[in-house]
Amino acid sequence: MPIFTLPNALSAELEIRKSRFIGYAIPVADRDAAMDELRRLREAHPAATHVCWALLAGGQSGMSDDGEPSGTAGRPILEVLRHHDLDGVLAAVVRYYGGVKLGAGGLVRAYTDAIASALQDAPRVERIALAALKVEIGYADEARVRRWLEQQNYTLENSTYEMDVCLAIRMPVTALDGARDALRDLTQGRAAFPSDAGQER
Repeated sequence: MPIFTLPNALSAELEIRKSRFIGYAIPVADRDAAMDELRRLREAHPAATHVCWALLAGGQSGMSDDGEPSGTAGRPILEVLRHHDLDGVLAAVVRYYGGVKLGAGGLVRAYTDAIASALQDAPRVERIALAALKVEIGYADEARVRRWLEQQNYTLENSTYEMDVCLAIRMPVTALDGARDALRDLTQGRAAFPSDAGQER
């Protein structure tokens, strides 16, 4: 099943009983990048009462009510991300308290609506898992393999020259098996694959 992320950051603002809720949906690579974005949001809104958030990024999920009653902010925000089948996205809501208490149910609705508004009609792009493939080839095969790389639009991350030429190539995970077969064909079986690096997103 495809996984989707956002092509760019989105935001929306709601006013609910004198409180301002500003929802942000920001594409991020991982938890570290999400924490950097949260720091930036807090710097941009030093007077905000709360900055509540939820993150879906592969296995690096998380959420925070940031001082709101437990379960009234982070979880509702996370549920909206899940509903939209998004990954690699930080959703945050900046709240400026307006003096009127909303109660637990009102808070859940407010945080849900703030993120849902930011994501309304949001464009989505498929998030493709990438992996690195290492291949060892003879010097005589290098030009042929480099031409094939250009045709496939794969990224050559680095190359080392010793007894053989060792190339590290970045490509979608789904292309790995086909790439190994193609490289064996191109080199008449001489290509060797010492150890495939782990999958990344």
